[in-house]
Amino acid sequence: MTLYNQILNKHEEFLSSLHHRFLDDFRKDALQKFAEKGFPTKKDEEYKYTSLEEITEKDYNFFPAENHSVTKAQLDELQMGEEDFDRIVFINGVLHKEFSKISFANAELLSMRYALNDDKHRKAFAQYFNKLADENNALANLNAAYCRNGFFLHIPKNVVVERPIHIFYISDNQATNSFYNWRNLLIADEGAKVEIIESHHNFDENFVFTNTVTEIFVGQNAKADWHKLQNDSQKTYLIDNTYASQKRDSLATVNTFSFGGKLVRNNLDFIHEGENINSFMNGITIIGDEQLVDHHTAVHHNEPNCESYQNYKGIFKDKAHGVFNGKVFVDKIAQKTNAYQQNNNVLLSEGATIDSKPQLEIFADDVKCSHGCTVGQLDEDALFYLRARGISKKEAQALLLYAFANDAMQNIDIEALRLKLSKLLAEKLEVEMEF
Repeated sequence: MTLYNQILNKHEEFLSSLHHRFLDDFRKDALQKFAEKGFPTKKDEEYKYTSLEEITEKDYNFFPAENHSVTKAQLDELQMGEEDFDRIVFINGVLHKEFSKISFANAELLSMRYALNDDKHRKAFAQYFNKLADENNALANLNAAYCRNGFFLHIPKNVVVERPIHIFYISDNQATNSFYNWRNLLIADEGAKVEIIESHHNFDENFVFTNTVTEIFVGQNAKADWHKLQNDSQKTYLIDNTYASQKRDSLATVNTFSFGGKLVRNNLDFIHEGENINSFMNGITIIGDEQLVDHHTAVHHNEPNCESYQNYKGIFKDKAHGVFNGKVFVDKIAQKTNAYQQNNNVLLSEGATIDSKPQLEIFADDVKCSHGCTVGQLDEDALFYLRARGISKKEAQALLLYAFANDAMQNIDIEALRLKLSKLLAEKLEVEMEF
């Protein structure tokens, strides 16, 4: 049975498994919207370069077994020097408090499953839940129909969460392919500050398909940074939809570091709802074999005097395929907009490919907007210069590639994360070096 048919046939069983039922009508409506469109195909302009057939032709278990064999040692290995961080650990769709650590008491953090069952949070859901997700996005509708896991984080006015929070999503001990629909909701009120790290991990040999929707609300003069560390196994598919709404004088960052996974699709939308807003989107992709990573970004400049920066670097080898489609929309009232968009790529093998499509739609006349794209190979003169000084070819290539990708990490404030990324870069470039 195709995944599409499974989705339609299992929904009543899914609804009956829930403790809450106040969203039933909403979920049924979302399922109907998904059913009308189905999974996007390469005939759809937004998926012109990305086929989901490999995902949709498999069978999946919609109710993963909760039993697991994850150990603290395994989690410590994933952390790589961030023991002082707060963390939330989900295993097989369930929040595990014994592995989680929360040190802050002045913000409200709940698993989505608990929040959906708690009457006092209905007001927050009525105000924020599903307000940013695109109702024309079939995968976002699918998530709305089936979501029950993930987290809800509300940070009150002027509260600063001192430590970064690392969210682990782990699948373990599953006998069949598994299907997860994670749903995250972050609300940072006026003057609040928070940093999130998100990572997904499949510990099994079976396939995992993860369909995620995250909605981020950044209040006036607030700051929210979200770092996506995508380094999963070749048995994983990830489709991520992240929406960020910003109020006046706020700053929001989404950094996406894609190293693992068989097929990864990142949809990222920033919506400006005030003046003097700053938005940052950075990405580093290093993949090989037959991996595919697709970045689709959009910034909606709806108000004047705002800035956005997009900087995506890609390194592709073997038969890997990269896609970048970045969009900047500038409304006619959004004067004094400053929008920067850049996508640079290096192809290390003849079989590697990249499809890049930076786009600007500008309806204002007093703006500074630029976009650009480069695709090429390593500079042979630079390689020769390094090798002439006794550096091996592989290490010389790694040094040049690290320098190429490094500026996409410049706005990371978390030193442990920068160190982790440097180690991952060395691992993916197959050298034993400390950058």
